[in-house]
Amino acid sequence: MIKAVVIDVDDTLCLTEVSCFNLENEVLRRMGRNPMTREVHLATWGRPLFDAMLIRSPGVNIDTFINEFQPAIAEFIESGKLDVIPDENYDALDKLIEMGKTIILLTSRTQHELKHMLAPDHLLAARVKTIYHKGNTSFHKPDPRAFDELFTDHLFIPSECVYIGDSPTDAHAAIGAGMKFIATMESGLRQKSDFDDYDVDIFVDSFPGIVVAINGIDK
Repeated sequence: MIKAVVIDVDDTLCLTEVSCFNLENEVLRRMGRNPMTREVHLATWGRPLFDAMLIRSPGVNIDTFINEFQPAIAEFIESGKLDVIPDENYDALDKLIEMGKTIILLTSRTQHELKHMLAPDHLLAARVKTIYHKGNTSFHKPDPRAFDELFTDHLFIPSECVYIGDSPTDAHAAIGAGMKFIATMESGLRQKSDFDDYDVDIFVDSFPGIVVAINGIDK
């Protein structure tokens, strides 16, 4: 029986790659730099942001980028251009809670990048037990030890948990930790063949499909 449903954020709970592409290019524009191509963004998607920017915009001054990034991300969030969680995804979370599941988020984002989601007035606050990020975990995906704090804090054993993610690195971390893994294909950035090296429990076309998927795992 699954007790905890652990969920990735980017391109899982909400679709973000296109939004991040536009955000980062806006920051580069403010710095007077040429925009990156979508191809290079896709090729480096999933890497830590400030490491990836060295590839996305060779020669970029990361300190300057960070200074410009902070107000830009706030503007994008405020204007509804980033981290928009659809109503149907909130509905799926509510159904899982009705099923008695504990909802936890685990992401490779930094605490600053998650500041708005960690706010007590965010719609996630009443639904999510804990949000794990780079600020409160010792290891990070694709390292399976990324889930260590989660298991310790909540006294879950891996077989009682399922991780919902969109990438092979998510699969590597979760399956390596002994968890179930559901891959969501909603972003269109991955193919099922990308997961050939992993024993994915279920593929879903969109986030709300996890409710039926988890019911199936429970049976």
